[in-house]
Amino acid sequence: MPFSIALAGKGGTGKTTVAGMLVKYLVKTKNTPVLAVDADSNANLNEVLGLEVADTLGNAREDMKKGDVPGGMTKDIFMEMKLEQAIVESSGYDLVVMGQPEGSGCYCAANTLLAGFLEKLTGNYPYIVMDNEAGMEHISRLTTRNVDILLMVSDTSRRGLQAAVRIHQLAQELNIGVIRSYLIINQAREEPSEAVLKIVKESGLEIAGTIPADDEIYEYDLAGRPTIELPDENKAVQAAFDIFGKIL
Repeated sequence: MPFSIALAGKGGTGKTTVAGMLVKYLVKTKNTPVLAVDADSNANLNEVLGLEVADTLGNAREDMKKGDVPGGMTKDIFMEMKLEQAIVESSGYDLVVMGQPEGSGCYCAANTLLAGFLEKLTGNYPYIVMDNEAGMEHISRLTTRNVDILLMVSDTSRRGLQAAVRIHQLAQELNIGVIRSYLIINQAREEPSEAVLKIVKESGLEIAGTIPADDEIYEYDLAGRPTIELPDENKAVQAAFDIFGKIL
């Protein structure tokens, strides 16, 4: 069974950049294949990883629901084919993008087939990194596996921290089997204030560590360069690696 790590947080907190750093860390230190899953409807993990995405699982689900299955092909073979097409391969890791959420109508049959194929796919990887939007619906709907570590990513803003707390509470309400939860404070220009620490303490969340704000990350992002290519000596990468080493 793979070790799964899910990330979630309010938009703009650098959650996807942290997910890319985690993939970089696992590839570098574990020397084993990693499956990156972009479960955010506003998918951009591929940009952080420097990969081109040709198709998504959301498109496959839509095609099946509409009946756009080629003649002579069963639905299960069609979904398996689409899943294989949606896997983007790279050195040390692969990427799957969930894509658009469900529209109107029933997606039960498509979701059942998709969940089954995802179950087979994830069994091929020792580590899974899932980049999620603020809600945890993708995890609860599309995989029955437990989440070994849930990482809430927030900046030092009150709204970011409140969103992290809500995600933590939502994860406890949903039956997704989170084993451990941590908070990473990202884009920090100073140590967390007493007010910040009070909000976190009252929620019962454990702070895994702080990643400093870094101009080089901003420059990479502005230039459209994959942040997974950041040098190991970058201060944000070093801080993130220290955190991952502690919690894994």
